[in-house]
Amino acid sequence: MTRIYAIGDIHGQRAMLEEALSRIERDGGGRVVFLGDYVDRGPDSRGVIDLLARGQSEGRDWVFLKGNHDRFFEWFLHPDGPRFDPHLLVGYHWFHPAIGGVETVASYGITVPDRIRKTDLARQLRDVVPESHARFLRGLQLHHAQDGLFLAHAGIRPGVPLTAQSEEDLLWIRDAFHTDTSDHGALIVHGHTPVMAPERWSNRVNLDTGAGMGRTLTTAVFEGDEVSVLTQKGRAPLSPQPR
Repeated sequence: MTRIYAIGDIHGQRAMLEEALSRIERDGGGRVVFLGDYVDRGPDSRGVIDLLARGQSEGRDWVFLKGNHDRFFEWFLHPDGPRFDPHLLVGYHWFHPAIGGVETVASYGITVPDRIRKTDLARQLRDVVPESHARFLRGLQLHHAQDGLFLAHAGIRPGVPLTAQSEEDLLWIRDAFHTDTSDHGALIVHGHTPVMAPERWSNRVNLDTGAGMGRTLTTAVFEGDEVSVLTQKGRAPLSPQPR
């Protein structure tokens, strides 16, 4: 059985990502699955993608899942003109203060003025985003299944076979998934919904601990039946919470 590491939502925090990778190396290393949301809110989205894309080109045993924020960025770079996510609430958009697109484009050296057409801004951004970064975004996976684990950015739709999950649910689902206590046929490992500390339930593990809000970036290791969080001092067991 392979040792699997999973890293929660990074949100432009390159320094935190480097520390997470150092902890994995000190723990012995293995396959690393990144749960998505590499960009937005934090100070160095460009640096995060640069590090990950370089590791990918070097052939590291890394698996990259797509988060909803990564799709915002990917769609804005579409060569036929920017696309916008219909799942967002009315009044919200990639450059809304709560979303974080302003910080992402700033990491590529672009300041968003008070008045600019999105088509013009997208053109400016396409001119400065390296093709390796755009290709990285286009190639992100929606899920990864291995050794009794099913990893996806947001979670899954209960009652739907894991092989038939929709992209919208894998990137966006919350309440219907979080409140369901049924056995999904695999332990679901996800991020997307920030919590104050990593959570392990009977059927899921949430690793989004708010790095995008300046809190911590969590890395978990799955080996056999053991689920642990990597700390500065090594592994700390992550026990299931009672329902």
